[in-house]
Amino acid sequence: MDIKEQFRREINKKSVFKNRDLVSPHYVPDTLPFRENQIQEIISDLAPALQGNMPNNLFLYGKTGCGKTATINKVLEKMLEIQKESNLQQSIVSIYINCRTYNSKYKVLLKVADNLFPKSYFGYSASFIYDSIVKELTQKNVFVIVVLDEIDLIKDANDALYSLVRINDEIKQGATTIIGISNNVLFKDCLDTRTKSGLCKKELIFPPYNAQELKEILTQRIGIGFQEDCVEEGAIALASAFAAQESGDARTALLLLESGGEIADKKQTYKITEEEIKEAKKQVEEEIVVDMISTLPEQIKIVLFAIANMVKNNRFSTHLLDDGYVIYSGDAYLEYVKQIKQVSKQPVTMKWFKEYLGELTTYGLLITTTSGKGVRGSTTLIKMAIDANTVMKVLETNL
Repeated sequence: MDIKEQFRREINKKSVFKNRDLVSPHYVPDTLPFRENQIQEIISDLAPALQGNMPNNLFLYGKTGCGKTATINKVLEKMLEIQKESNLQQSIVSIYINCRTYNSKYKVLLKVADNLFPKSYFGYSASFIYDSIVKELTQKNVFVIVVLDEIDLIKDANDALYSLVRINDEIKQGATTIIGISNNVLFKDCLDTRTKSGLCKKELIFPPYNAQELKEILTQRIGIGFQEDCVEEGAIALASAFAAQESGDARTALLLLESGGEIADKKQTYKITEEEIKEAKKQVEEEIVVDMISTLPEQIKIVLFAIANMVKNNRFSTHLLDDGYVIYSGDAYLEYVKQIKQVSKQPVTMKWFKEYLGELTTYGLLITTTSGKGVRGSTTLIKMAIDANTVMKVLETNL
């Protein structure tokens, strides 16, 4: 059989998928369930731009997979549609910046300039690019909305944000609005007073989805992405439950469903049952862990790295009859301080360190308990919930 014939057979094969793209975590539907309140808040804050007034700066917080990026991108998409339909005098420009890639003041300014001008400013100084942006906005009545996704990954965040905020002091019409997205609710505490006062920010929290909400999200996608009667109710419930355990991550739920569909096609059963979801979980578990760890804020990554490093090198604090080998939070904190100084960063206090331990426990990466009998004083006992070597491998390429 020749290659073209193999392609024909492949594309004509029976499948559980009606439109696989609509099941992907990357697809954003027009309706975003359980985010109605956040959408209304964002609309209220951005609508002034359609009236020629400066919108509020916004900061969106929430864990991975809780709809922050999807929500703001969908709202801005519809806002720009209204602007075109209404023939408004001033224009609105939306610029999305992934700070994992554009992680410095220079790269952020360069990205903004590239979206505003037809020519490239690569190689020019940051001050020249800044002055060019100010000149362009001074001449035109433009409202620029800059979305900084994973804003906490900008190395010189204070300087980057201050530069964007300062633009409004130098232009007489139009405005620059910042929308910051982060899964680190403590990010604002890292900013200096000068930057905080300039931002005058409003904050929105995106709570994680619960199992029932995830079930409804999956049901919505199944209706548009799968053939009729190909997904059993038990499979939907199980995928939702697994994802709810992983801190309410909708992307995890969709990934499990998509992988379950692949398995059903491969088996030629063309039915997604609980068994396919269990198999999918085994297949995508490492991918989920990698994605979860890589999106953690830098400080929390270093906390996890310190603990994983202690476990990998068998540097446990003690062995308890009920809990096995554990690490005391005080010992873990000392290791964290040592590791963070190696990357020339300032350590957080023990109070914030314990907050980070709580975050990592919520994500299912650590198991923490309060000490009981057999331990002098009161401390937090720490164990890894997943393989320390896997964690180290991921973090060595993400720090």
